[in-house]
Amino acid sequence: MPLTDALISVTDAELDELRTRLLVTRWPTAWPVDGWEAGTEVGELRRLVEYWATGYDWRVHEAAINALPSGLADIDGTPVHYLRYDGERSDALPIVLTNGWPSSFLELTSLAQRLSAPSRHGGDAADAFTVIVPVLPGFAFSPQRPSLRDTAQTHELWHRLMHDELGFERYAAHGGDLGAGITSRLAEAYPDELVGIHLMAVANPASYEAATLTPEEKAHLESLETWAAREGGYQHEQSTRPLTLSYGLADSPTGLLAWILEKYRAWSDCGGDVSARFSDDFLLTQASLYWFTGTISTSFRPYYEYGIGITRRVERVSVPTALALFPADLSHPPRSWAERTYNLTRYTRMPRGGHFAAHEEPELLARDITEFFREHRGGHAAAAA
Repeated sequence: MPLTDALISVTDAELDELRTRLLVTRWPTAWPVDGWEAGTEVGELRRLVEYWATGYDWRVHEAAINALPSGLADIDGTPVHYLRYDGERSDALPIVLTNGWPSSFLELTSLAQRLSAPSRHGGDAADAFTVIVPVLPGFAFSPQRPSLRDTAQTHELWHRLMHDELGFERYAAHGGDLGAGITSRLAEAYPDELVGIHLMAVANPASYEAATLTPEEKAHLESLETWAAREGGYQHEQSTRPLTLSYGLADSPTGLLAWILEKYRAWSDCGGDVSARFSDDFLLTQASLYWFTGTISTSFRPYYEYGIGITRRVERVSVPTALALFPADLSHPPRSWAERTYNLTRYTRMPRGGHFAAHEEPELLARDITEFFREHRGGHAAAAA
């Protein structure tokens, strides 16, 4: 159902408290290291913290968020907030887009606009999608699922939203990072309803014989081990002791910003300069969403639930699958590796972009999604309302 009330309405007292916390940040003792060698660089963080406290205008972004085409569904007692961009054609193919971490639904709005109204962006109206962007449970405006083990997992909520609540008999799906896993499980569980999926990452095979690995696949696995050793500390902590981490990040906006800022720099195609890809206002709006909604802790749940086996592994995806790899993203599996788990029919290596491609390169991503689904548009039915 459409929302009639504001999504978010931060009080002046909440804004004042945030600014006070930022201005009285207790900065750690400096190390004799250069730049980002041992973590978030203090000069860039101090600059952003000062702007967040004294120059950033939350009200401008709050108004923009409240103007988005929002809806709210109740899935067996679990509220799910979503954005809906109706396609410019009545027979537009429905598609659900899912982000990852530390991303938010806001990163998908430019992509959603291009997909729903391609003729406004130099494309063909015949390629239009009706785009649904659900907010992940525990992120921003969708409350966390009420139980770790006894409630529907996110991919099941997505299907209930798309099929039962919105009335799409068949639909498409796209996701990256956590969203790629959710999208994969969605296709695995509901192959008759999914016309195809478009991914920016793939699940590793549930099992394989080492003797069958190609040289490319061996190199890929070695690169994953190297990345985990050098860059995977956040993932290990969020998978094993997320609550211990969350107390500090929920209490300190500076700490929260430092935690996610490092990822926007390291995982994007920015050449080491985060401002080359993200404006200060964009970064601080992401941090502000986590802060004002109090959801940095609950955003860690997907890592923990997968780590302790609540979220099951992807076994085999039979629906047509496309994989788009951006050069600055976290991994670059060879085609044969993806084919071990997926019915891969399209494999694209992009010329630029990174983990946050929907924001970094929305035109490239929209084009790849559009081209893949052209051959899968028949046989779907749009919702009546």
